[in-house]
Amino acid sequence: MDLDTAAKALKELGHPTRLAIFKRLVKAGPEGLAVGALQSELDIPNSTLSHHVSSLVSAHLLRQKREGRVLYCQPDYQHLHAVISFLQDECCADWQ
Repeated sequence: MDLDTAAKALKELGHPTRLAIFKRLVKAGPEGLAVGALQSELDIPNSTLSHHVSSLVSAHLLRQKREGRVLYCQPDYQHLHAVISFLQDECCADWQ
């Protein structure tokens, strides 16, 4: 993972609302949650939720899947693990 990609993901997670959304979706598992359920649980206005979800999608932290009329948000665990690995890769490399 390059520095800019990691920085984008961390920047998007640096907002309290986006972090709450992401944490809730990670807790839900790979299937994610329907946007309506997410909105209801977190008590976030639809337009605000849409804005924040869009930011997380652009950082490749979330994916969206439509089933009929229902839109689901799903965490991208592979990208999450890549960001975490990026932070840990050189842990203690200079420590003697």
